[in-house]
Amino acid sequence: MTAAAAPADAVEPAAGPAAVEPSRTVAVVGTGTMGQGIAQVALVAGHPVRLYDAVPGRAEEAALAVAGRLDRLVAKGRMTATERDAAQKRLRPAARLAELADAALVVEAVVERLDVKQELFGQLEAVVPGDCLLATNTSSLPVTAIAGALRHPGRFLGLHFFNPAPLLPLVEVVRGHATDEAAAERARATVTVWGKTPVSCADTPGFLVNRLARPFYAEAFRVYEERAADPATIDAVLRECGGFAMGPFELTDLIGQDVNNAVTHSVYEAFFHDPKFTPSLAQGRLVQAGRLGRKTGQGWYDHAEDAPAPEPHTAQPCPAPTEVGCGPGLAGPAAVLPQLIEEAGIKVVRGGAGAGIVLPGGTELCLTDGRGPAAGARIEFDLALDYRACARVALAPSATAPGEDLAAAVGLFQALGKRVSVIGDVPGMIVARTVALLVDFAEDAAGREVAGREDVDTAMRLGVNYPLGPLAWGQELGADWVAGLLRNMDHEYPGGRYAACRSLRRRAAVKESLL
Repeated sequence: MTAAAAPADAVEPAAGPAAVEPSRTVAVVGTGTMGQGIAQVALVAGHPVRLYDAVPGRAEEAALAVAGRLDRLVAKGRMTATERDAAQKRLRPAARLAELADAALVVEAVVERLDVKQELFGQLEAVVPGDCLLATNTSSLPVTAIAGALRHPGRFLGLHFFNPAPLLPLVEVVRGHATDEAAAERARATVTVWGKTPVSCADTPGFLVNRLARPFYAEAFRVYEERAADPATIDAVLRECGGFAMGPFELTDLIGQDVNNAVTHSVYEAFFHDPKFTPSLAQGRLVQAGRLGRKTGQGWYDHAEDAPAPEPHTAQPCPAPTEVGCGPGLAGPAAVLPQLIEEAGIKVVRGGAGAGIVLPGGTELCLTDGRGPAAGARIEFDLALDYRACARVALAPSATAPGEDLAAAVGLFQALGKRVSVIGDVPGMIVARTVALLVDFAEDAAGREVAGREDVDTAMRLGVNYPLGPLAWGQELGADWVAGLLRNMDHEYPGGRYAACRSLRRRAAVKESLL
């Protein structure tokens, strides 16, 4: 006797974290760029794939587009013609949701509207089998809210792919309030088999990447708003000194100012106007003016074909001093500088009580610590990912720093093989304030168990291509150094934006107690 099939609304107990079998169907609902990319990933992994779109004819168009993507893989030698032909036979457009009845996983990539997604998953719940995982690719809506109208929300979760899905490795596996742990583990195992790197996180505004990346944009925009540096210089310092692949001005021009600004506003609203997530007025003005970046030809930069490439401020060559002093306070991230200076043939006289390098005119050259403009003669230099390898260093002189000492500081770093950008005297400069807040945001997420510490760092390295995970970066810098810089900045900018989170303060206190 043949066993009767389980009714569609009967959810079967999960067998464990085994991945969805390649023989089982994966359905993708919503056939825009992201939907097509997710379909391609599942198809290449060996699954039968069904494409559905509410607009008649769109699923058929998407199937042809995905087939074209496979042709290009063959042309590039990344897939054989035999593999392509087999994949194309597994790809089928669906005219009705009922045709998804055999799906083991449905991934939705439709418009970012809560009511639309809730209605769609309510319909799907009545169609798919009881062991089918239901997943949303939302980047801005709460997974818990989408699942709120379902009869069986335990099998529902977020699978947030990054665009373009076939190329970018990261997938955020988002657990809603009612998501069963077995469902989340099965989804994580599935995307791992697909060749992706999953990170697990709780259902929090922005999930991991969009939440933790906000300071990268916000601090650069704030430095610009304070007129301490122009966009090209800020971008160059973050790239060539901080080690980031792109600066925030060029990156948001690529993403689209409207898109990036909307994400910032969404996270700001979801966190009830927490000052740490305050949007940028300058970016808002760009959006209002229709200057959205590359797609409109103008954003922070002019993207016309004949427009000159933006040039950062770079100091002219200056003679290097023959001798500098060095106090015992030059430690932490900048401790390697005396060695680099000596390797460049400049004499270093050790001693004194200073916290930095003493220039021939007596002005102290020191790593920024987040304090405001100095009352006396002082020149700050910015944090670098690696002072030996970096190509650029930023300097910020106080109002009373002698011009000849600024020239000596410029010449000193030029002798180390660095380009030098001189910026306004702004607390925390550029890289230091950005990295300190990235560390703080990451510590806060880990402390609140939004995600594990390893997943936090993996998300930021793979999702936004940071040179280091922020928690690893914080460990290198020292929690006490990061917390101290933020404490000083919080004094300069009262209101909570720079107040260190409890997790970071606790780590700093533990380190200080061991000294």
